Amino acid sequence: MNLKKKIILVTGGSGLLGKEIIRNINNNNGIAINLDIACKDNADKTSFFFDVTNDNSIEKGINKILSFYGKIDGLVNNAYPRTDDWGNKFEEVSNNAFNKNIEMQLSQVFAVSKPVLEIMKNQKSGSLVNIASIYGIVANDFSVYEGTDLTSPVAYSAVKGGLINLNRYFASYFGKYNVRSNCVSPGGIYNNQDIKFVEQYKNKVPMKRMGNPEDMSPIVSFLLSDNANYITGQNIAVDGGWTAV
Repeated sequence: MNLKKKIILVTGGSGLLGKEIIRNINNNNGIAINLDIACKDNADKTSFFFDVTNDNSIEKGINKILSFYGKIDGLVNNAYPRTDDWGNKFEEVSNNAFNKNIEMQLSQVFAVSKPVLEIMKNQKSGSLVNIASIYGIVANDFSVYEGTDLTSPVAYSAVKGGLINLNRYFASYFGKYNVRSNCVSPGGIYNNQDIKFVEQYKNKVPMKRMGNPEDMSPIVSFLLSDNANYITGQNIAVDGGWTAV
């Protein structure tokens, strides 16, 4: 799974999953570039301030990377922007909040991917990996949230389901240019959630545990690598068997 000095952009690389994706890419000899609103442009050009919800920030960030490296071999759409009321139960979600989250989370994938795909098209090579979710594949199981203050936000399912099919569009449209696009759909990732939720989740999933970032990152690196050069338009669930039952 040698990434052979490939230049790979990772949006939201400062988050829980993003950090591990970057670590795995670098461990496989790639050059991971962290694009995150929490970053400042650093001296070695491996992280840049990047706001996926702002067209000017997207354009400036991609132009900086292209001027420094001369190419972009991979893009991981991992950023997860959301409104302050994210996590409200269905009855408390306003139309405005729903629409805003669709725009922030799904439209930003298009906005970031479009210029990168054009670069890859001209290079005649490149790979996108889009971080989706099991809740873009199957319906939500709300029993795992019972007795807790947690829920699965309604916009999340719409975003991730849309992303999986947008990914297929990318794959179909750009395949003739030797540009690939795939999704990885994680199951629940442990992040110090309510212990009751964790236990209920573990009881539901066949492997009897929640996922970790280290479970997700190897498949991302694989899909970015030349080992996956005939794989496109796919959605791979890394979920401990959740979607199998």
